Amino acid sequence: MIDDTNAKRWLTGVLLGPTTVWFLFMLVLPLVVVAIFSFGMRSPEGGYVASFTFDQYFNLPSRLAAFKNTLSYAPLGTLASLLIAYPLAYYLAIKVNQKWKLLLLVLVIVPFWTSLLIRTYAWIFLLGGKGIPSLLEFIGIEGVRLINTPFAVIVGIIYGYLPLMVFPIYISLEKLDKRLLEAAADLGCAPARSFFQITLPLSMPGMATGCMLVFILLMGEFLIPAFLGGGKVFFIGNALVDLFLQSRNWPFGSAVAITLVIIMLVTVSLYMRLAMGKSTGQDESLM
Repeated sequence: MIDDTNAKRWLTGVLLGPTTVWFLFMLVLPLVVVAIFSFGMRSPEGGYVASFTFDQYFNLPSRLAAFKNTLSYAPLGTLASLLIAYPLAYYLAIKVNQKWKLLLLVLVIVPFWTSLLIRTYAWIFLLGGKGIPSLLEFIGIEGVRLINTPFAVIVGIIYGYLPLMVFPIYISLEKLDKRLLEAAADLGCAPARSFFQITLPLSMPGMATGCMLVFILLMGEFLIPAFLGGGKVFFIGNALVDLFLQSRNWPFGSAVAITLVIIMLVTVSLYMRLAMGKSTGQDESLM
């Protein structure tokens, strides 16, 4: 019995070993280096000088606008993506004919076959003076400006991250036992009540996963605000690009990055606890 237990432990260690090494060297170690840099000083030529000071963290209020924009637009973009993705995922999982389902799923993921940079450039044209505003001017609506606005950034966020929201919700709805809906209908439950008491609670894990994926990526987004916001909507990702690549202030950039990681850990932990708590409570109420 003891030999079997030791053998299982050795087997578990062998199987988890490569993943553990990869995790340590590709995630933990770089984060430790960034944390060390955040307590250093910028050299006169740019870069890093070894030191131990909290000056970089005391200087964080100078980037308050970037933090404010990120913490405002990331949840807003996540919510907008959820509101658009859920009806689409519901239609694909529940309503669409089986023979068309694969084709429609492929169409959802087709944008990912092209670089986000190219897709963002396409939106620059669509939202620019020769795109949608030109069409609106042709029908008599003049003076509409879409590019380099918060609206353009939200549009780019929804377009860029919508598939990441659709598929987790679709998987949750696809696994839904259709007999529950049939039983509810047989018992006289209205479709709307059936949706809110059965479908929506059982799809909560997919919604939580999709929101987490989109929110985490948006917290580090820099390309969409830079191209569609025109420098007027400045995210933390844009601040990091500026600090590391242009001003070469690595210590301050590291302090901003570590602060962003802490904010994400706290926010995602609270969100997942809330989302999973609601999901568990709804599952119990269904039983």
